[in-house]
Amino acid sequence: MTEAKLRGAETTFVRDALERRDPLPGTTGFAGALDDRLVRDVLGRVPLFVDAGANTDGHDQTWAFEPSALDDPRLFPAGAVAPVDDPLAGQRSHWTLPSPDPEPDQDVALSDLADAIRTAGDTVSGDGQEIAVAFSGGVDSALVAELLDAPLYVVGFPDSHDVDAARTAADAMDRDLTVVELEPDDLERAAPEVARATGRTNAMDVQIALPLYLVGERVAADGFDALAVGQGADELFGGYEKVVRLDHRVDAETVRGAVREQIEGLPRQLPRDVLTIRSTGLEPVAPFLHDAVLEAALCLPDPLLADDDGRKRGFRRIATRYLPDEVAKRDKKAVQYGSLVARELDRLARQAGYKRRIDDHVTKYVESLLEDAPTRSD
Repeated sequence: MTEAKLRGAETTFVRDALERRDPLPGTTGFAGALDDRLVRDVLGRVPLFVDAGANTDGHDQTWAFEPSALDDPRLFPAGAVAPVDDPLAGQRSHWTLPSPDPEPDQDVALSDLADAIRTAGDTVSGDGQEIAVAFSGGVDSALVAELLDAPLYVVGFPDSHDVDAARTAADAMDRDLTVVELEPDDLERAAPEVARATGRTNAMDVQIALPLYLVGERVAADGFDALAVGQGADELFGGYEKVVRLDHRVDAETVRGAVREQIEGLPRQLPRDVLTIRSTGLEPVAPFLHDAVLEAALCLPDPLLADDDGRKRGFRRIATRYLPDEVAKRDKKAVQYGSLVARELDRLARQAGYKRRIDDHVTKYVESLLEDAPTRSD
């Protein structure tokens, strides 16, 4: 490997975490090779891939940070350790997500969460990078913007919910806002790049990643080094309707169990977002995925999670310390819908002949774009 073999943390820090089996040692994630072992943090915040054909057909490269660098990439499990020379058969779980008892005192839990969020903000803003914020007008990205005091960028089609929400939130916060207005051609051009970077062509992943890619392009062109996002807040703090409804989308039978289920799903989602942002030349910054925030979130008592009266209850109470009430308490749409990217990608697929009666028609459309797109070396 010609690049750094370990990303996200210093080698001495990760060695200590290995020795103490500490799943939350105070980082924003790490992965890579250390002392002839592959490692990946418990939440999978740094993507790591191994080649399914390694050690069987003479491949020299057994692992990489990007799937495109391998012939048959497989995502290395979060919290796992394996020998570099045996990355598949030698995998074993080393760190597991803690299961602490909830803090019974709500005031203490809120104080701990507030301290953790401040710690995370100070940590990421102290890296010396020029950071911009992917801003949707919702509480998650608004709090990131206030913590980092960074410029705001929103992406979406002109009549989209996110553009309108971002404008009203920026006005309420007395902040300037850069609007990246999309056209259908932007999706057609960017979809192959997203698919190539992430190794995913399924409709949902591409729809979610496209807004990140397109706002990242503009942020990079404007000279920034990093893109800050609010990723993780919905999972950690009970932001999804399904964790209250306990419907067919979750297996858990309690709100607390459903929230944990969402947290445990992050290792499958985060590689998509990280790889997408990095493909634009930017580093991803996600303050709410800091170990300190995760630890505090796991200890929140049930009344500070979600119920029929509101979601992310504890998180919003912290946000009101930084944001106008109208921003801290507002709900938001998922980015693929709020930006209208999902709607427009569906429309483009149908225009190209991939009708809705065809199974997974948008995925097939994305695959066709990837097949026809020139590679970067062309």
